[in-house]
Amino acid sequence: MSSVFGKSSLRDFYFFWAYGPKIKNKGGQMKEKLKVFFYNYRHGWILSYFVIYLMWFTYLEQTVTRRFHVVHMAVDDLIPFVEIFIVPYLLWFGYVALAMLYFFFKNVPDFYKLCIFLIVGMTIFLIASTVYPNGHYLRPRVFERDNIFITLVKGLYMVDTPTNLFPSIHVYNSIGVHLAVMHSEQLKDKRWLRRGSFVLMISIVASTMFLKQHSVFDVITGCITALVMYTLVYARDWQTNRKRSYQRRYREI
Repeated sequence: MSSVFGKSSLRDFYFFWAYGPKIKNKGGQMKEKLKVFFYNYRHGWILSYFVIYLMWFTYLEQTVTRRFHVVHMAVDDLIPFVEIFIVPYLLWFGYVALAMLYFFFKNVPDFYKLCIFLIVGMTIFLIASTVYPNGHYLRPRVFERDNIFITLVKGLYMVDTPTNLFPSIHVYNSIGVHLAVMHSEQLKDKRWLRRGSFVLMISIVASTMFLKQHSVFDVITGCITALVMYTLVYARDWQTNRKRSYQRRYREI
């Protein structure tokens, strides 16, 4: 028999006879684990929106380059360029991503609220930029200093055009993340985190103006949009919690 099949064939046959069921069993366990994982985190379907957003935003960045409505307010000229604000501006990406990951794994209802808040505002931004192409000429033409922050700003200017501005997504999403943190039951005792979130939110909002990425008009429209969405997404919860607190105090009296 060995002359027909060879020693290697017999060795392979023995291996699969002895260990095949175990391998199959492990494969079955892995398959079950994957099923459980996808079932437990099926709420991740909503993240597919960001694929649509990136495609739409990329299209706008490539098409809205010269012919656009100039966004400008007199107060814009009074705000100096301060390159160090590139730090909170870049931290925005981690700020939003970490918040979404936290609520994705820790609290599904809060995750949905945050996603709805972000998605509605980002869609309003895309529609506004499509219907009313806009941009500005606020960026400095010459940098008076040369340091690491200036280098980062130059890199930012290279990849991000001064178009498609309002409502500012940096402003809007930062407010949305902070609201999610403040309304989280799991984070209500993390005062240092809530305060840190507030400081970072304010820093990011300020950075959009000090880096000449946005006009004050973009910041105002971002805040107004966030306020409207707050009343739709979070205000009802605040009113409910206030009513429960009042009822609790009434019973104690």
